[in-house]
Amino acid sequence: MFDFHLLLTLYPVWLPIFLVAIFWNLWVNYVRSKFFLSEKTVLLEFKIPRDIFKTPLAMEVFLDALYDTGGERTFIDRYWMGKTRPWFSLEIASLEGKVKFFIWTRASWKNFIESQLYAQYPGIEVVEVPDYAKTVVFDKEKHNAWGCDFILTEPDPYPIKTYVDYNLDNAQLEEESKTDPITNVIEFLGTMGKNEQMWIQIIIRAHKKEKRATGGLWRKKSDWKDEAEIEIKKITSHAKDAEKDGFNEQRLTSGEKDRIKALERSIGKTPFDCGIRAIYLADRAAYRKTNEPGLRNSLKQFSSPDLNSLVPNGKVWLPKYDYPWQDYQDRRHNRDKRRLVEAYKRRSFFYPPYQSSKPFILNSEELATIFHFPGKVSEAPTFDRLAAKKAEPPANLPI
Repeated sequence: MFDFHLLLTLYPVWLPIFLVAIFWNLWVNYVRSKFFLSEKTVLLEFKIPRDIFKTPLAMEVFLDALYDTGGERTFIDRYWMGKTRPWFSLEIASLEGKVKFFIWTRASWKNFIESQLYAQYPGIEVVEVPDYAKTVVFDKEKHNAWGCDFILTEPDPYPIKTYVDYNLDNAQLEEESKTDPITNVIEFLGTMGKNEQMWIQIIIRAHKKEKRATGGLWRKKSDWKDEAEIEIKKITSHAKDAEKDGFNEQRLTSGEKDRIKALERSIGKTPFDCGIRAIYLADRAAYRKTNEPGLRNSLKQFSSPDLNSLVPNGKVWLPKYDYPWQDYQDRRHNRDKRRLVEAYKRRSFFYPPYQSSKPFILNSEELATIFHFPGKVSEAPTFDRLAAKKAEPPANLPI
């Protein structure tokens, strides 16, 4: 039985520790908020030419260039200056049916991002634009909204279905022979009508080893590679040869061998901490309930039944209430909708005020599958493309 008298007697011991812990948490949130407010951010729109002949590998190379664990190397950087690793938001948005690609970033990264994109996509245009999300102020009387975060169904090292699995790494493949999974997303987003918007954001930052509990008092640094080794050991546990006191590969099935190869290939790529969020927002008169399952299933084509899948996290943002008295006059539901829209607008995922789902890890190949510029395989009329490719002026023009 719990002894409250003993607890009160020992308050000189536990109360200072408790107060220090509260103060420390408030201090870290304060200095981080101050740092975030001091950092100017920009939204860059990608204007994509009609002819894109690059495979998604070009986007993978671009994403590799965004891997940066700097900015929080020292104790002073993290807990006095409030600095953090830079994070980016890769976004595909449908604004009344017009589908556009964006990246949200700190202003200090703008020139670097432009140079890296031009290096991979010479015909592209990168333009700084006003933030489309900030033009929306959610009003429960005027608007309705639905949204979710996505999570992985299996441990992080297991990959989703990537562009390599779709044979899109083959640069010689004819356009009419391609099956590009991102076209499903673009076509669906393009069905939005007047006073309807649908937004998908993929928030990323460089992954680095973090300290995790090891079962005792000590904590060690580990990451998804250690987790992959654990998964491989689970797969091969039955293949131990007692007579030879070793591993017998012949005891593995072809499916188990494929899973091991997929794990080894996955952890060989650049890892990013990720959060994926999607929102459907419309005027109440234009709102279509059928778009909710459509958005919920919009990333299904990236799922691999034998490896990993992206599914909605039903435990955050808009939970269902079974009884009317749990949410009188939809007050909690409307509050959650406002918070969901605000979290998207702030691109908040890794830090307060909106830490909803736990971040997961996707490598650059997986990210390039979900976010890349399609070629002619996507002919959606609502997908904005440049009317003509820009040409460089002749080098011998008179000055």
